[in-house]
Amino acid sequence: MDNFDDDQDFNSEQVKQIAQQAVEQVVGSENIVYQKEKVNQWCQQIIETCIKELARLAKPFKYAVTCIITQNNGSGLQSAATAYWETKKDGLISV
Repeated sequence: MDNFDDDQDFNSEQVKQIAQQAVEQVVGSENIVYQKEKVNQWCQQIIETCIKELARLAKPFKYAVTCIITQNNGSGLQSAATAYWETKKDGLISV
C-alpha cells in the first residue's frame, strides 16, 4: 500500500504515459499524416484528454498542458521551459 508521501509525489512516468496515450488516441501512433486543417482540433482534443486523465489521478496538483504539432519537413523546432520547483512535487514531461 502506498504511503501518504508517495501519493503526493509527481510521477513523471505515469504522466508521460497519459500524454502518450492521449496523442495516440487522437492522431494514432504510426504513419501519421500532417493535415494543416486538423491541427487545431487535434491539439484541443489532446489537451482535453490529458487534463481529464490527469484529473482522474486525484492528486493535489495543478496541471498545465501545452500541445505543439508541426509538419515534419526537415526543419527544426526548438522549445524551452524553465521553472523553479520542488523536485518531488513538481515536474515536466515531453512526449
